[in-house]
Amino acid sequence: MKHFALLFVITFLFSCTSEKEQVDLLIRNAKVYTVNSSFETAEAFVVNKGKIIEVGTSEALEKKYKTTEIFDAQGKTIVPGLIDAHAHLLALGSSLQQVDLVDTKSYQEVLQRVITFQKEKNSDYILGNGWDQNDWEVKEFPTKKELDSLFPNTPVSLRRIDGHAMIVNSKALELAGITAATKMDGGEVILKDGAPSGILVDAPMSLVRKTLPEENLKFYIKALKDAEKQCLKLGLTTINEAGTNRYIIELMDSLQQAGEMSLRIYAMLAKNKTNLDYYLNKGIVKTDRMNVRSVKVWADGALGSRGAAMKEEYSDQHGHFGAMSTNSTELDSLAKRVAAAGYQLNTHAIGDSANVSTLKIYTEVLKDIDDPRWKVEHAQIVSPSDFDYFSKKILPSIQPTHATSDMYWAEDRVGSERIKGAYAYKTLLNKSGIVALGTDFPVEKVNPMYTFYAAVARKDLNNYPENGFRKEEALTREETLKGMTIWAAYSNFEENEKGSIEAGKFADFTILDTDIMTCPEDDIPNIQVLATFIDGEKVYEKR
Repeated sequence: MKHFALLFVITFLFSCTSEKEQVDLLIRNAKVYTVNSSFETAEAFVVNKGKIIEVGTSEALEKKYKTTEIFDAQGKTIVPGLIDAHAHLLALGSSLQQVDLVDTKSYQEVLQRVITFQKEKNSDYILGNGWDQNDWEVKEFPTKKELDSLFPNTPVSLRRIDGHAMIVNSKALELAGITAATKMDGGEVILKDGAPSGILVDAPMSLVRKTLPEENLKFYIKALKDAEKQCLKLGLTTINEAGTNRYIIELMDSLQQAGEMSLRIYAMLAKNKTNLDYYLNKGIVKTDRMNVRSVKVWADGALGSRGAAMKEEYSDQHGHFGAMSTNSTELDSLAKRVAAAGYQLNTHAIGDSANVSTLKIYTEVLKDIDDPRWKVEHAQIVSPSDFDYFSKKILPSIQPTHATSDMYWAEDRVGSERIKGAYAYKTLLNKSGIVALGTDFPVEKVNPMYTFYAAVARKDLNNYPENGFRKEEALTREETLKGMTIWAAYSNFEENEKGSIEAGKFADFTILDTDIMTCPEDDIPNIQVLATFIDGEKVYEKR
């Protein structure tokens, strides 16, 4: 009888074990912010074949599933894989191959970095990126005088951090055929004493770009991989590539298909004939890691270079209104074509004039379309009377660190009244119901913890200003996390496959060393990513 009882127990235990479902991975002992509809927390979840199978407690899931691998989070915080809703991956990678001019505190520091770079690289054409004269004691555009002296025979082109202005030397101007007589709609060649100063704003920059050394396949692959490495280290799992071309999309897709690129990409097509003719006729292109269904267009330039299109003149430059990069007639025609193809239109709009022009065209074109989710990228300065154009159909895609980068001088540009409609993230959220959050890297730093901090604290990394910049427009931590996950996914038509930790979705998640939802506010920028997972695969782990 005793032998029978023992046999029964062994048989029972074996049958229980054999009935367990086999899965690839169990994540246990964590504080999981699921970002589901109830914003619930959990302790564990299981993953199989790249998808989340079930979310619950460690005890319950260990009883139910047999796992190939167990990852003990040791009480750390897990959030859905972070999404950057507006970025430039290739530009980031390319910038890593150039002179890094970010955070320079003077033009002399810019020049010194260029000298150091050239001693090491001995480049035939010196390229750099990231300077911002607003960070200098002398907050004026430089001239080409020093570059001409240092590099009389080597062309030099150094882009401003927002990508809407550059300083070039005489050799670069000569190669580009730019003179004092060069005139182009949507930008200007800034003159000094009747001759080009070396500063180009927006449109004329294209003449310089045409003369740059050709970038080959090897360059692009290295640039993309270098940029991806930074993103994964910082917890990003999806990047919205804001303006790219067919060649680069197909290259990224081939790297993804070959297992050489893990990041998921939401690709916005740059507005050119080749892209539009191919993709708008082809229709939406979608794989697990690549989504092509949107077009990026620039309505105007940037505020820092006074290229943003304003209704009234700049407060700090009499008679200057900025410029539209795409006029209303052209934007209206493009919007109708994009809508007819079932694509999404994402329009860069900084100034209040560019925003209202975009919003009016969107409203008219979308009136009979139920769920377009068209986006205004930046929505930076909006007249109070124009906020009502935003809705579930017209979504704001915003970058919180722009507010904290621009706050030192933005009011000088637009004055005390117009600043009330600037960087108005809470107002935009209240109008649309969601905000998609990004960085615009490499214009801003890649780190999503800085995005989170800027959104909730409205401060820079030195905790300035003490009470936050226009703190009434801050987002809550819950709103911010949603904006970096489920709302960003929604803005990409991907909310059913990513953006939260729920059964059936991709197992994309980020493990943090600190609870981002409860830690002291000023600790947020220092939060470290311990691991990043895409499709249940660990693609980064802090060592």
